[in-house]
Parts: sequence; structure tokens; C-alpha cells
Amino acid sequence: MFWLQEAAEKGAEHAAPAAEAAEHHAEHSPIIVQWVNHMFGHWAYDFEMKYTHPIWTRFFALFKTTPEAVFGAYTPENAIPWYTVMFFIACILSVLIILLFRRKLSTENPSYGQQTLEVGVLAIRGMLEDIVGSHGLQYFPVVMTFAILILVSNLMGLFPLFMSPTSATSVTFALGLSSFLYYNSIGIKENGFFGHLKHFAGPIWYISWLIFPIELISNFIRPFSLGVRLFGNMFADEKVMETVSHMVPGVTNWIVPVFLMPLSLFVAFIQTFVFVLLSQLYLSEVSHPPHDSHAEHGHAEDESEEFMVPILT
Repeated sequence: MFWLQEAAEKGAEHAAPAAEAAEHHAEHSPIIVQWVNHMFGHWAYDFEMKYTHPIWTRFFALFKTTPEAVFGAYTPENAIPWYTVMFFIACILSVLIILLFRRKLSTENPSYGQQTLEVGVLAIRGMLEDIVGSHGLQYFPVVMTFAILILVSNLMGLFPLFMSPTSATSVTFALGLSSFLYYNSIGIKENGFFGHLKHFAGPIWYISWLIFPIELISNFIRPFSLGVRLFGNMFADEKVMETVSHMVPGVTNWIVPVFLMPLSLFVAFIQTFVFVLLSQLYLSEVSHPPHDSHAEHGHAEDESEEFMVPILT
């Protein structure tokens, strides 16, 4: 909490520049964000001042500071953050992309785009089956949704008028928390609450007292590690592009970023892959084949049985 104490010390001297900084940030936000705040910012501002601002005021009063000193000035121009707008657009684009590809699917004469898309979809499906098992294919829709949404969010920064929402910690931590809640809910659903907790203790009972707290802390750190990893790489990528593009105004603004775009594409795909891979690994720790519990009673099912998952249909 040292950052709160520092904010308290600097709160008074930063009170005046806070409004100027908020106004400057609003002017340099993408035009889409400015339009959204122009249309809906006053409603969001009224909601914040009525409900969330009093809560933050009481909380930060414990550290002798204010929400404005920590978050910046509250104004209708920045009431809806840019990353909220961009992530909302990313969700809409993800749905539109899925619907668009579904309408153009063909089993008789697949296009090059469809074949490329099928390679990616089947790769993630194969990873899920190899890591979790054939029963893990029931989680394919959620895992694939993570992949599409994160990839679209990562690529948005390459287009004019957009920014990558995954270069903001609020978005990446929300994604990490979503993955965390999902795989833990699967573990509780399949093993029960106490059964889910029991697996943190490991198979060796006489060192379970040591393994349990370590594994529990490691489990709670996962949403933060997922968020920090995704944010750090995407934020660094955007900062490199911004720094290089402003080295020689008028020259590097357009030419150099074009040559750096392949690197940005690589980072976008790699970070999507890493997030999805780790989410699948976490699922493999808590999900087990459903026929294991029936094997003792002579009702074991064929291990080759697979959950049928529709692919691009």
C-alpha cells in the first residue's frame, strides 16, 4: 500500500493538474471514444458520482488520499474509459466475424480463408484434446471464444481509429479472472468443493500440509500472471510502435510502422496462443474423464469415446 501513501502525499499538489491531464487525455483519445463519451459520458459520470465515487472516497480516506489523486479527475469526458469502449467493440467484432465466416462456409468448395481458419480451429481443438483429454472437448466453445476475443483485441491496435484493449490492465486482469473463475468452477462442479480443495494438497499425505498453502497461493496468483503477461507484451508492443513512429516526424510516422507490423502480428498471435495454452493446462488439472468414477463398478466406457464438437458449423 506504499503507492497509496505516496498518493496521499502528492494528492494536494496534483489536485489542480489532474483536471488538465484528464482534459488532455480526452482530447487525444480515439475519435470513437470521444463520441461515446459525448453521447453517454454524462450518464456514466452521474452514475459514478452517485454510486462508485462515494465508495472509493471512503476506502481511500483510510489512506488519507482521494479517488482523484489515484485515478485522476472525474469528468464526463473520461467517464467511459477508452479500454471499455475498445473491448466492447472487440466483442461486437468477434461476433460479427464468427457470423460472417459461418455464412460463407462450404464443404464442397472451401475458400482459402476457410481452410486457413479451419487450421487454426483444429489446432486449438487438437491442443485441448491432447492436454485435457477427449472429454475436454466439451470446453472447446469457451476456449475458442477466449482465443477469438483476445486475438481480435490484440489486432485492433494495427488499424486506424482503434487501440488494443489488451494493452490496458483492466481488460487483461478481467480476462485472467474470467479464466480463473471458469476452470475453478469446472473443478468444483466435477469434484465437489472439498474435492477441488483436496487436489491442492497433492497425492503424498505427509507433506500435504506444506504443499496445500503453496498450491493455493499459486492458484490465486494465476489470474494476475495471465493479466500481467498479456498486458506487458501488448503494452510494450504499442509503446515500441509509438516511440519509433515519432523518432523523425513526417518520415517515420508511416513508413517504419509498416515494417514493424509483422512483429506486431507475431506478438498478437503468440500472446493469444500463450493465454489459451495456459487456460487449457489449468483445465487439465481440475477436469478428469467422467468414466473414471464408474470403472470400479464395471461400467467403464470405451476410452476412445469422444465428445463431438461442431467445427465451423
